[in-house]
Amino acid sequence: MEKVNLKKNILKKEIVKIFKKFGLKNTHAIISADALINAELVGAHSHGLSRLKMYCERIAKKIINPKPKIKIKKISQSISLVDADDSIGFVAADIAIKKSIRNAKKTGIGMVAVKKSGHYGLSGYYAEQAIKKNLISMIYTGAPPAVSPYGASKSLFGTNPICFGTPTGLKVPFILDTSISMINRGKIRLAARTNKKIPKGVALDKFGNPTTDAKKALKGVQLPIGSFKGSGLAWMVDILSGVFTGSNHAGRVKDPFDDFSGPQNIGHLFITFKTNLFVKNYNNRIKDNIRTIKRLPKIKDIKKIMYPGENKFNRFKLNSKKDIKVSKIIKKDLEILNNYAL
Repeated sequence: MEKVNLKKNILKKEIVKIFKKFGLKNTHAIISADALINAELVGAHSHGLSRLKMYCERIAKKIINPKPKIKIKKISQSISLVDADDSIGFVAADIAIKKSIRNAKKTGIGMVAVKKSGHYGLSGYYAEQAIKKNLISMIYTGAPPAVSPYGASKSLFGTNPICFGTPTGLKVPFILDTSISMINRGKIRLAARTNKKIPKGVALDKFGNPTTDAKKALKGVQLPIGSFKGSGLAWMVDILSGVFTGSNHAGRVKDPFDDFSGPQNIGHLFITFKTNLFVKNYNNRIKDNIRTIKRLPKIKDIKKIMYPGENKFNRFKLNSKKDIKVSKIIKKDLEILNNYAL
């Protein structure tokens, strides 16, 4: 598909302008724009500008609250609860990870739960903020139904990403940010919008047949990683981000693209902690760990053993030096949103 080049600084100003037009205050618009551009730079296009129109539509329909009164409840020196008041997810997550970092810096560990939030983009984006403060992080978030529990024929769990991040003592942080489905739902949505096929073995249509048709996959069921193991991980995230935080769970998170009947009430859980809680030489130990694994004999056609986060870091470094390429569909979205009559 033909693409157009957009300069990052001009693109950011345009996104901020659009979000402000739809009612977000300047600081919230900047937070949201930064998260979307980061997704583009690391190559996660399914979580970038392809979602901008959806966010704006939900704000326009008053399902996302553009002027939230976000409340932070102190549970203890280490633990806090954020009531996001149906804000855009980027803002709720930004507040929560920063609060979790502050708690961890004071006490050694920080745990922040969020309720009444929405889709917040890439979990790894927030893990990276903790890593820059020399903290380990674990992040969980809910998502709308896409994956069927093992043994069931109906989708109920979200793609429920699991995220773990740690400093490495090296230039590149270790960030595992993965959905429990074979591929994330955003990639299927993007494929459906651009009329592309999806890989074999990642989804079933509504009749339970394997499909490579993205539109049929969206109406059917996505397959979890590792069969019942992936289903179990999805259930774990559903409990931690939904049941535990007081948010929607068990298939009650609304689809942001298709269900405009009310707020999503997504829950997030951010856990951050210091690397030196039990050992004083963590950086040396993690470097030894990585070095040992990278020196293992490699299988055929593998030139280098990489740890989670390396590929995204390399893409970010490369893409940061260039303009951002977007499809003509996304460019059209930007034009429509700029001219949208509220």
